[in-house]
Amino acid sequence: MSETPSPTVAVLGLGAMGLPMARRLAERLPVHGFDIARERLDLAEAAGVTPFSSARAAAEGVDAVLLAVRDGAQLRAALFGEDGVAAVLRPGAVVLMTSTVGIEEVTAVAERLAETGVDLVDAPLSGGPVRAGEGDLLIVVGGTPAARERVAPVLEQLASTLSVIGDRPGDGQAFKTVNQLLCGVHIAAAAEALALARALGLDPRTTLDTLATGAAGSFMLANRGPRVLEALEGGDPEVLSRLDIFVKDMGIVTAAAKGAGLPTPVAAAAEQLYRLGAAHGMGAADDASVVRVVAPGA
Repeated sequence: MSETPSPTVAVLGLGAMGLPMARRLAERLPVHGFDIARERLDLAEAAGVTPFSSARAAAEGVDAVLLAVRDGAQLRAALFGEDGVAAVLRPGAVVLMTSTVGIEEVTAVAERLAETGVDLVDAPLSGGPVRAGEGDLLIVVGGTPAARERVAPVLEQLASTLSVIGDRPGDGQAFKTVNQLLCGVHIAAAAEALALARALGLDPRTTLDTLATGAAGSFMLANRGPRVLEALEGGDPEVLSRLDIFVKDMGIVTAAAKGAGLPTPVAAAAEQLYRLGAAHGMGAADDASVVRVVAPGA
């Protein structure tokens, strides 16, 4: 573990990821918490998090602010909006950005924060609520060495795999963009493959189990496959990752590729599957439900 003194951390937003991260951090660090839902604050307080009635109150005087937001608009609102915390952060504080919002969004915010002496560490993560609560996340980090050092105890408490990608805010987003290209394509491919297995008269469950043992196996096939089958069978899989998240993330992927002048036809095709799913009212459903785009009778 790092020798850096324990920082005080404000976790703003105690939702599906924010609450387990706050709980995990509170095992070793002083943690402030804020959420608009009183019941989420109560759950955090029971785990040792100090609750506050506003984001600014939670962030005032802290060493680091951890944000898990949906998109760039929420990021800007959290920092610079009506209750935006940038107004109360002291010079030397660090904003720890854990969401996938895109390279340009993060670099623009980092430049604006730097004008007040506040650093941004770009640290998008992969895992999920259960792994967040266990400190078993994959976190990729972009940020200056000095800023990374100041939030090292936070990152180390949350991550089982911590990889420094670069020294600039935006580097983490760049890596996560590549990561999400693969994740989005793999989920879509798994859905198509299992739908095809059923259409060809194969037993989908036997097919899934057998595919997982060979060269066609992948993490996403194993992880999403059972939920794809549930959707194929007419059920509603538990929502562990919303379909509209991949509408956002694949949009980030294809926009980044366009900016780089790189064709990504497979990613573009996967993006359209998620967009079709959202257009058919499945945005809030689990992303495995994208199989219904290619097997609408499911």
